[in-house]
Formats: sequence, structure tokens, C-alpha cells
Amino acid sequence: MIMAVGFCLWPLAIVVGVLGVVFGVAGCARARRGEATNVGQALASIIRGAFGTALGLAVLVIATA
Repeated sequence: MIMAVGFCLWPLAIVVGVLGVVFGVAGCARARRGEATNVGQALASIIRGAFGTALGLAVLVIATA
């Protein structure tokens, strides 16, 4: 049952992953300008967002194949 619910949420993973990358890049830019001190969290957001997007796209490819 849990797998079925997780399998149906792949569109959400793509959207949230892209948002994570966008906000992570914005956070890194603010840290580079000295407006923020959370460069580690921004980098983690970029990495996790990219990973979530990649997994969502992989499920999309598997589901449509």
C-alpha cells in the first residue's frame, strides 16, 4: 500500500525537486553576497532537489515505458 502511494506522488517529487534547486541556488547567491550564513543548507537543498527531480523523472520514464 505504501509503495502504491509513493509511486503516485512522482509528479510532486519533480515539482518540489525543481523548487529545491531554485531556492538552493538563491540561497547560495545570498550567502556569496554576505547576506546569509547558511551556505551548507543551500548546498544541501540543491543536492536533494536534484536527486528528487532525477528520481521523479526516472519514475516517469518507467511508468510511461
